[in-house]
Amino acid sequence: MYNRKDFQRAASVIQSRSSLRPTIGLVLGSGLGKLADELLARVVIPYTDIPLWPVSTVEGHTGNLVIGELEGQVVAVQQGRAHFYEGYTMAEVTFPIRVMKELGIHTLLLTNAAGGVNTSYQVGDLMLLEDHINLPGMAGANPLMGPNDEALGLRFVGMSQAYDRRLRQRALEVAREHDIPLHSGVYFGLSGPFFETPAEIRMIRALGGDAVGMSTVNEVLVARHADMRVMACSGITNQTIDAVDTDMETNHEEVLEAGEIIVPRLITILKGLLSNFPI
Repeated sequence: MYNRKDFQRAASVIQSRSSLRPTIGLVLGSGLGKLADELLARVVIPYTDIPLWPVSTVEGHTGNLVIGELEGQVVAVQQGRAHFYEGYTMAEVTFPIRVMKELGIHTLLLTNAAGGVNTSYQVGDLMLLEDHINLPGMAGANPLMGPNDEALGLRFVGMSQAYDRRLRQRALEVAREHDIPLHSGVYFGLSGPFFETPAEIRMIRALGGDAVGMSTVNEVLVARHADMRVMACSGITNQTIDAVDTDMETNHEEVLEAGEIIVPRLITILKGLLSNFPI
C-alpha cells in the first residue's frame, strides 16, 4: 500500500528535473512510444530515477517519462507502462497515475495495443473507448481494494461516464478531418500475459467486447477516482482468432509491427485534440 507522501515524493523528483509543469498526461502502450519524440523542449526521465515507479519488462515499452510541449500544451508522456502480469500489484501498476495527479495533471489520454474482436475491425484501425469491461477488476483484482484515503478520492467511484464525452467527440472530428479509421467501442480488459483462446474470444464478443487487451482499465479506474478527465484509444494490432484448428497464431511481434501503421494516426488525432484545449 502507498500513501500520498509516496506520490508526492515521486512528483518532487520529477519536478526537480524540469521547470515545465504538465497539465495533461499521456500513457503510451506497446510499440507506441515514438509519439514522445514529437515533444519540444523535452526532458527524458528514466523510470529507474523516480522513487517507487514501476519499470516495464516488456519489449516495446521504453521506460521513460518525457516532459515537454506538444501543440502548445505541456504534457507528461509515459513511454510504456507496467502490467499486472509482470508480477506487479494493482497499486504498483497504477502508481504513475497517482503521481500524475500530484503533478497537477487534470486530463489523462491513454493508448494501448489491442486485439480486434469486432469482425469489422482491421489491423491498423483505431478504436476510441466509449466503455470497458474490467473482468479482473470485477473479481477483486483492482487498485481501489483496501482502505480508502479520502484525500485521494471518494470511497465509491461512479464509472458510468468514465470516458469524457467532449474529448471523444473532438477525437472523432479530428479523425474524420484526416480520413483516419476511428471506431467507438467497448474494451475488454484481461490480465494476460497469454493471448485468448478461440472460445474466450467468442465469449468476449458475446458479452459486448469490441477489442481486448491487458492494460488501461485499472489506470482509468484510478484516474476517475482522482477526478481526472479520461480519454483512451486502442490501436488494433491483430485480429483475434475465434476458431480452432487454424494455422493462425497471435504473437507480440505482430503487435509491435502494427505500431508502424498506428503511431502516425494516433499522433494526428492526439495533436488535433491538444491544439483545441481546453475542450
